[in-house]
Amino acid sequence: MPEQSATSAKRAVSFGPFRLLPAQQLLLEGDAPVRLGSRALEILTALVERAGELVTKTELMARVWPDTVVEESNLKVHVAALRRALGDGQPGRRYLANVPGRGYRFVAPVNLAEPDEHLVPKSAAPERVRDHNLPISQSRALGRADTISALRDQLPRHRFITIVGAGGIGKTTVALALAEALLPAYEHGIWFVDLAPLDDPQLVSTTLASTLGLAVRSENAATGLVDFLRDRRMLIVLDNCEHVIDAAAAMAQQLLGGAPGVHVLATSREPLRARGERVHRLLPLEIPPDPSGLTASEAGAYASVQLFVERAAAIVDSFELSDTDAPVVADICRKLGGIALAIELAAARVDAFGVQQLSALLDDRFRILNQGTRTVQPRHRSLVATFDWSYGYLPENERAVLRRLAVFAGIFTLESAVAVAADSKTDVVEGVAHLVAKSLISFDVGGPVARYRLLDTTRAYAMQKLTDSGEFQEYARRHAEHHRHWFEGAEADWLARPPTEWLQDYGRAIDDVRNALTWAFSPNGDASVGIALTIGSIRLWLQSSLMDELRE
Repeated sequence: MPEQSATSAKRAVSFGPFRLLPAQQLLLEGDAPVRLGSRALEILTALVERAGELVTKTELMARVWPDTVVEESNLKVHVAALRRALGDGQPGRRYLANVPGRGYRFVAPVNLAEPDEHLVPKSAAPERVRDHNLPISQSRALGRADTISALRDQLPRHRFITIVGAGGIGKTTVALALAEALLPAYEHGIWFVDLAPLDDPQLVSTTLASTLGLAVRSENAATGLVDFLRDRRMLIVLDNCEHVIDAAAAMAQQLLGGAPGVHVLATSREPLRARGERVHRLLPLEIPPDPSGLTASEAGAYASVQLFVERAAAIVDSFELSDTDAPVVADICRKLGGIALAIELAAARVDAFGVQQLSALLDDRFRILNQGTRTVQPRHRSLVATFDWSYGYLPENERAVLRRLAVFAGIFTLESAVAVAADSKTDVVEGVAHLVAKSLISFDVGGPVARYRLLDTTRAYAMQKLTDSGEFQEYARRHAEHHRHWFEGAEADWLARPPTEWLQDYGRAIDDVRNALTWAFSPNGDASVGIALTIGSIRLWLQSSLMDELRE
C-alpha cells in the first residue's frame, strides 16, 4: 500500500469506532478523545500507516525512541497500553496482531479521508480541553458506561458525589473516566488529588493546595483554598479518602460552602458522611450466573470476562477466548466475585499457567495473585496488599468481627452473626454496620430480614486472618453449634410453613451446613455436633434433591 503509506500522515484514518488524526496527535472514539500516551499514539500511527504489513520491533523502537537505546520491554508496555485503549481482543475488536519474535501488524480495515472530510468535533478539539492533571487510567472502565452516564448527569446538580466500594473494585477507574467525560464542563479545569500516600490527615488541605500550585501555610490552608476557588468553576477529584476520611470530609464541606462553582468527586471505601454528599455504591463487574456451557460469544457479553480477556491479551499477544476456555474464564471471574483488580491480577498469570491450570490454582488465590504491575500503587500490586490496606485501618473490634464472620460460607443474618461472632467485649451489631459502610460486607435489605455475606475474596483473606489469630477452632465450633441449634427446629418448622418459604429460608444455609459438617467430622472437630446437625438437616437435603450427598 505505498500510496496509503505516503499520505496517511496528513490524512485522517478511521477503523472500527475510531478516528486517528496524526497531524493533531489525536485519537477519537466516536466524538470523544481517547487519552493515550504520546509513544503509544506514535506506535499506532506507525502501524496504521502500514496497515496489513509487518512492522518489526526494531523499526518501531527506532521511530518511537529515535535517539535512545531502550529495551524491548518498553515497547511491550506501550503496546499493552494501546491494546487497552482500543479494547483490542474484545468481541468485534481486533486491531493488533503479534508476530512472535518479529513485530506487529495492524489487521483491521482502515479508511483514509481528507482532513475536511473528517472534521474534529468542537467538543474534542485540543484547544477546548481545559486545564487538568488527570493521569492516564491504567484500565478501561469496562461495564461501567451506565454508571458513568448516570453520574455525569448527577454531578452538576448535586456538586458532591462519593463513589464507594470495596478495594480493587474500580472506583478510581470510574472516577477518572467520569472526569474525562466532564472536562469540557469546567471552565477552570479538573484537578485530581491522590490521598493514598498521606499518613497525616493534616496534610489533606496542603496537598490539594500544592496540586493547584498554591503556596499556603499549613495552619490556614483551607481558608487559602476557599479564597482561591471562590470565583472559579472547577471539579476537584479526591481519590482514596478512607484513611484520612474526617479531614477529607471537612475540606470538602469547606470548599462547597465557600466556593459555589466548585464540585467535588471523591472515592472511598466508605461514605465521607459530609453535608451535601451523595453516595454512589459501586458494585462488582457483572459475572455469568452459570458458567457451564457458555460459548466465547456468550461469555464475552459480561464485563468481568471482557476485562479478563483484555488483560490476558496484553500479556500473551496470541490470547483469544475460545469456546473451550469460555466456561473456565467465566468461572474464574465468578470465583473472584467480579472484583476488577483480582481479575486483572489473575489474567496476568495466564502466561505462566494457562486458563485451565489458573482456575485450579485459584483455590489458593492469595498466593497465586501476588504479582501485579510495578507501575501501580503498592496497595494494588497484589490482592493481599489491597486487603492489607483496608484491614490495617480497621479498629480492632471491626477486625475481630470480620475475621470471625469468615466462618460463614454463604448468606447470614444479623442474628446469626451475633450468635457466632460475639463475645463479652465485641459489639457485633455495630461492627457489621461499620464493615458494610466500608464495603467489606455485602448486604441485601430487599426482604423482610437483612441478609449479609462476604465476597469470596474478602472471606478468603479474613479466613487467613482468623487462622493466623489462633481463633479458627473456637469460631468454627460456634458456627457448627449455631447451625445445629437452628436446624433442631427445622422439621417442626416444615410442618408449619409453606414448602417454598421453608426452603427459601433454610436453603440459603446449605454451604454453611456443609462446612459445619466438614469441621465436625474432622480430627479437631466434634462428631456429636456433626451427628446432631446431620439429623436436623435431613429435610434440607431431601428438599434440595441431594440424596447422594446426604447418604455420604
